[in-house]
Amino acid sequence: MSAPPPALTAPPAAHRGVVAHRIGRAAASTARLLAIFVPVFLLGTFLTYLLGHLSGRSPAYLQLGDAASPQAVAVIEHKWGLDRPFLVQYGDWLGSVLHGDLGTSWYNGLSVAHALGQRAAITLSAAGVALVLGIVFGFLLGALAAHFHTRWPDRAITTFTTVISVLPPFIVGIGLAAVFAVSLQLLPAAGYVPIQAGLGPWLSHLLLPAIALSFDTAADVARQLRNGLVSAYRGNYVTGAIVRGLGPRRIFFVHVLRNGIAPALAVLGLKFPNLLGGAVIIEAIFGLSGYGVYASQAAVRGDVPAVQGVLVVSVVLVVVFNLLVNIVLNRVTPDADRGV
Repeated sequence: MSAPPPALTAPPAAHRGVVAHRIGRAAASTARLLAIFVPVFLLGTFLTYLLGHLSGRSPAYLQLGDAASPQAVAVIEHKWGLDRPFLVQYGDWLGSVLHGDLGTSWYNGLSVAHALGQRAAITLSAAGVALVLGIVFGFLLGALAAHFHTRWPDRAITTFTTVISVLPPFIVGIGLAAVFAVSLQLLPAAGYVPIQAGLGPWLSHLLLPAIALSFDTAADVARQLRNGLVSAYRGNYVTGAIVRGLGPRRIFFVHVLRNGIAPALAVLGLKFPNLLGGAVIIEAIFGLSGYGVYASQAAVRGDVPAVQGVLVVSVVLVVVFNLLVNIVLNRVTPDADRGV
């Protein structure tokens, strides 16, 4: 068999140059994203610690009660280092946070990081399943609405997504529990089973709270994807692809989807904090002992280190998730890299 013509074979040096260019572009894009999100993280941690400082709460009153003497308060606050200047306290606390130490609970003296580590799997499982449901159903509804643009399926989907977007998650959660757990007895009404016990039991306990959390995400993803795809279909490149004889499937997946998906991806970065925030109420409804319940109990007790630990974990999760969304966005739609 004869060797291919030299013109059809890329020189090794040219191939290495293309790979190096792509790696350099990805590294530059990641560096720009980190340059944005590192200050966001520092600002978030500073505000978190500042709010705890301004709350006026003290471990002395939590441990000794409101009748604690000024001398006892001074001794306990000195033990916790609360009599030092604010910036010194913040610097030491931030250094500990960067090493994975979120402090010690004023309420029970246990490690906040350890307590959150035990509960994070529950909250992240519920939010993760809700995010997957929101993405899957949002993309299906958005693509279907764009395909039937201006026809009755488009209007029906638009109306449906508008309705579910204004339903509070706790109302949806109560309704789902009443129908599927109490009346039909198809799914458990409360509790959590680790995934180690089996995928089926784990998912069955998370399905109702995840559905309740996913409505708003699915609605916004569907609306943004529908608008993005309709706008992309109007592009001149679609007309050119039709003239060249490309099939509808190839036009959609190769040209339209890549150019119309950006608004839907961007909205995910805004919805993830809502999932974490909504988990506080949903966990209470479905008896999930996640860090949403932990945060609410800590706030009621005045356990400032525990609340600060929850806020720091939330800031980290939101920053990391938005970083991943931007990396995917820049990968799928290279033009988005110019706006970072």
